[in-house]
Amino acid sequence: MVEKARRSRVDDDGERRGTPIPQWEVFVREDETDPLRHVGSVAATDAAEAADHASRLFGWYAADLWVCPADAVERYSTRPLSESESGAGSEQEAGEAPHETGSDAETGSGSKSEPRVYEETEGTPRVNDP
Repeated sequence: MVEKARRSRVDDDGERRGTPIPQWEVFVREDETDPLRHVGSVAATDAAEAADHASRLFGWYAADLWVCPADAVERYSTRPLSESESGAGSEQEAGEAPHETGSDAETGSGSKSEPRVYEETEGTPRVNDP
């Protein structure tokens, strides 16, 4: 029998990831038949600016691109948002960004850093399942 993951709400205490500019979560649909996928976030003063930034960063190849205010997104995870909440023995390395549910990045054991260019996506941008 597989044990179900126990997720709890992640509270960021109203922090805006170190910037006073509002954050926007970005979702893309690569093809018309694909589901929307969370690919990251951008900082922008309004939805039009967020869509412009997101198009250049994440969705220039996508069929659809959606942005929504990060404040409107409720986060649930099996681990806390910050290392200070997780205590000693955390797998996260100092200075490494926290892993958010739905992100494409894999933290693994923290022994190696994420490559800047993936062999399978070099030249042809594609959103891969983790």
